[in-house]
Amino acid sequence: MPTPDFLFSLANPAALLSWALLMLAPRSRFAKALVLNGALPLGLAAAYAALIAAHYLGPHGGEGGFGSLAQVAALFRDPWALLTGWVHYLCFDLFTGAWEARDAQRRGLPHALVVPALALTFLFGPVGLLLYFGLRGLWARKAKTASSSIN
Repeated sequence: MPTPDFLFSLANPAALLSWALLMLAPRSRFAKALVLNGALPLGLAAAYAALIAAHYLGPHGGEGGFGSLAQVAALFRDPWALLTGWVHYLCFDLFTGAWEARDAQRRGLPHALVVPALALTFLFGPVGLLLYFGLRGLWARKAKTASSSIN
């Protein structure tokens, strides 16, 4: 039976490799095969589903909850629930980063501008998403201004 520490040691490097591909080689064959097509984020989602099912069917399944901060704290005292929460973060942040990279490529946003947003999405999730939307809006405004000055 694997331990939460062992599964953490598998999930974390996989996510780190994915983030490195998104930031350093977003157009590479590996980035497309592992991250941009959703394979690794979906793998993390499947791991999350298995972990959440195992938690609620396990001996600590009735502990904690989402009704108060104290219940959430009680929930995460169980290492399996803590691992499940961590995989949740890894999955959603990576999915968001992959979407940002694909969207930036589609819009012609220079990758050098996207890297800080990717780094912040990796470290602070919503802060990176907020930065990406700001960059995307500025880039669209710049493209519109350039287009109207030509016409």
